[in-house]
Amino acid sequence: MSPLGPVAWPPAPIRTERLVLREPEARDRAVFVELLASPEVHTYLGGPRPRVELERELPVVPERWPGSFVVALDGVMIGQILLRRATEHLRPAAVGKLDLGYLFLPRAWGHGYAAEACAAALDWLDDALPGEPVVLATQTANSGSMRLAAKLGFTEVERFRAWDAEQWLGRRPPLSPV
Repeated sequence: MSPLGPVAWPPAPIRTERLVLREPEARDRAVFVELLASPEVHTYLGGPRPRVELERELPVVPERWPGSFVVALDGVMIGQILLRRATEHLRPAAVGKLDLGYLFLPRAWGHGYAAEACAAALDWLDDALPGEPVVLATQTANSGSMRLAAKLGFTEVERFRAWDAEQWLGRRPPLSPV
C-alpha cells in the first residue's frame, strides 16, 4: 500500500494564488540537484550531499512517489513538499502518522511560499484523507521552520535530542468533520 493509503496518485495539480504543486518532471532535475547539494538548505538537515554524487545518481526524471509534490512558481520549481508516513527514525509519538517535510531554494525564502505551499498540501490532504493527523519535526534552532509550524497549526508534542541538536516534534490535529 502507498504511504498515503488508498489515495489515488498523482492528484491533479494543486493551484494556489502564486504556486502550483505537481508531480516531478524531467525539467526539475537540476533544481533537485541544487536543493540537495545546497549547504543553506541543509543547515539543519545534516549537511548537503556532494553535487557530483547527485549528478551521477539522480534519475533523469526525479522519482515520483505518493506524497511528493514539486512546488513551482511561474512554471519553475522552487521547492518540494513531502507527505510520508513517519518511521521509527522520528519518535514513537510520530510513528504511523503523516510527516510533513519541505525544502525550498534559498532564493525562495522570505516570500511566504513555504507557508502557501504547505497549507495547500495540508488542505488537499484534509480532503483526500479526512481525519488524518500530521506531524512535523525540525530543529529548535531552525527559527524559520518553527515559525512555519506554528503558522500551520502544529503544536508541540515533545522536544528531544538527535543528530547533536535539540529537535522539536509538533502535531497538527485532524480537522473535525463538519
